[in-house]
Amino acid sequence: MAQIQYNATGKRKTSIARVTLTIGNGAITVNDSPVEKYFPSESMRMLVKQPLEVVAVFGKYNVFANVRGGGVTGQANAIRHGITRALLQVNPDFRGKLKKEGLVTRDPRVKERKKYGQKGARKRFQFSKR
Repeated sequence: MAQIQYNATGKRKTSIARVTLTIGNGAITVNDSPVEKYFPSESMRMLVKQPLEVVAVFGKYNVFANVRGGGVTGQANAIRHGITRALLQVNPDFRGKLKKEGLVTRDPRVKERKKYGQKGARKRFQFSKR
């Protein structure tokens, strides 16, 4: 018998996560390693588990995530966004709870590009009047 899979993509800044949800015992695997090893910090693990805890299905689904690009926080947020989208495929009734927590909407903030004639995106070169 084929196992039921729910696939989704999550993004944050330059991180892209491909997430697969399968019925299981709650194991979370990121890039072929357990979430405890990939994200040593407890705060990042909490970010990843947040959508599962909001809809009270933590421990009922196995999560397999492939994530590329960006830093640690961006990757954790991309996985969180992917899990949220996969949960919406599992049961569309979860949308209300997930939206209330602000998990459905993709965070559009990205780094602003450097402008010519300036030191950075907003910072200018030092100005001397005299």
